[in-house]
Amino acid sequence: MKRALVIGIDDYGSPERNLEGCVADALAVADKLESHGNGDPNFDVVTLTSNAAPVTTEVMDDALRKLFHGKAETVVFYFAGHGVLDAETNRGHLVSQDHKKSLPGLSLTHVIDMANAAHKEIDSTVIILDSCHAGFIGELAALGNGDISVIGKGVTILAAADRNQAAAEHDGHGLFTGIMLDGLTGSASDILGRITPAALYSLIDQTLGGWDQRPVYKANVQNFITLRQVPPKVTPELLRKLKDYFPAASYILPVDPSFEPDRGEFTEKFKDIPIIEENVAVLRDMQTYYKVNLVLPVDQPFPWHAAMNGTGCRLTSQGAHYRRLAEKKRF
Repeated sequence: MKRALVIGIDDYGSPERNLEGCVADALAVADKLESHGNGDPNFDVVTLTSNAAPVTTEVMDDALRKLFHGKAETVVFYFAGHGVLDAETNRGHLVSQDHKKSLPGLSLTHVIDMANAAHKEIDSTVIILDSCHAGFIGELAALGNGDISVIGKGVTILAAADRNQAAAEHDGHGLFTGIMLDGLTGSASDILGRITPAALYSLIDQTLGGWDQRPVYKANVQNFITLRQVPPKVTPELLRKLKDYFPAASYILPVDPSFEPDRGEFTEKFKDIPIIEENVAVLRDMQTYYKVNLVLPVDQPFPWHAAMNGTGCRLTSQGAHYRRLAEKKRF
């Protein structure tokens, strides 16, 4: 059982307060979470957007309570809209459509408290916030110290900006969410096509750079979870063959001209060396591994050059990691 609550609010009652991309963001995130890359069902998603019905504080609170009620393997809470941080009370809120000065919306402390309390029933919770000051979530508000967080077991937080920053919009999407959607489509996947919150953060962090808003990642987890699965960069069958090609992590697989039928400028030089089809298939596998940084040619720029110069192929650190997983039958 996997559940997700996705909220997007554009309409805040006045032109100067309204936003443009939050509803689109919420609908796009919901679409990605509902199914894996091959169309298989993923999360059971409830979507609340301001274009469909009023998203009040009570509506948000009720939906969040339902999200955290009952057993689940993973739950996701995503919010796109205004966020505020009250300097006097040192309290952060996700702003609702019926916001008031005394109650701006859903308290970030309330959100994290519910997530922390739900761990007995819910294995993993992922909170994703594309709003200003969202990085405040998880802080000990009473201490007013951004260096101390209270995040329960199994909880992961991805926030668009730190406690003192605004969250920007770009090309009809929140800047943060636009990158995240690209990651959920596949650019943040690992070799096996798994997309984790940590991988999404890494993509967002690297893409935004040092001068833009800074995303925040907080987690208290022992195991990474997969938010979405897309087609693998290398099939599991081919990945398992690493242990056969490389009997040890340090082994160098020798290759020579018999592995390559297209010899280019070396055709005449190696005309007396027969092409062996079994070897050709091996070099094609090495080229596939090379493209995803699992294998490197020895002292040559590409596997083709390694064959022409009779050197070999070796595992990268990542290749050695997946070879070890293959040995242990982890995939």
